[in-house]
Amino acid sequence: MNASIDLSGLGAGFEDASIGSQTVFRHCLDALSHPGKVIAVEPSLALSTPAGMHRPAAAILLALLDQDTRLWLSPALRGGNAGSFLRFHTGCTIVETPASADFGLVASGADLPSLSDFEAGSESYPDRSATLVVQCAALTAAGGWTLTGPGIRERARLSAEGIGSTFASQWAANRAGFPCGVDVFFASADALAALPRTTRLEG
Repeated sequence: MNASIDLSGLGAGFEDASIGSQTVFRHCLDALSHPGKVIAVEPSLALSTPAGMHRPAAAILLALLDQDTRLWLSPALRGGNAGSFLRFHTGCTIVETPASADFGLVASGADLPSLSDFEAGSESYPDRSATLVVQCAALTAAGGWTLTGPGIRERARLSAEGIGSTFASQWAANRAGFPCGVDVFFASADALAALPRTTRLEG
């Protein structure tokens, strides 16, 4: 999947790569430190994203990917410019299977494979697990799932519209493997939120 890149039709990355990456990296750290917190991604980042990609999803991946990372795209994103866009701006490698990826970009809940298909790390190297960016229709800190665990005072609520009802049971299995397991960012059209593997999820 890493043939030469067709540059025609590719949008710009961050208008200022340094400021954009630092801003979004801080958002990602904030989201992972406070699971369920919905964080708006500034329109001023001025990203021009490929069709099918939400701006916050593109921002997360532009901030976190580099030439040493491997990215898997869900089927709905493979036919467009998402792969070329991210390869051009980050130098990442596109891989064919979830199991061989450091990061996964998932177009929607309907396109989400089993979390167990991704690398979960090992007891010795839990940091080698995959991080998923899952797009959803909307994010709200109300309704939906109940979250508890590190970084949450008592409990938090998070609704990720369009994520299927089987996600909760998949997340429970993912968390049961701690310290191994994947971490997830959700990205709507204008915001992001995170579920680190330490978070309990009910609902």
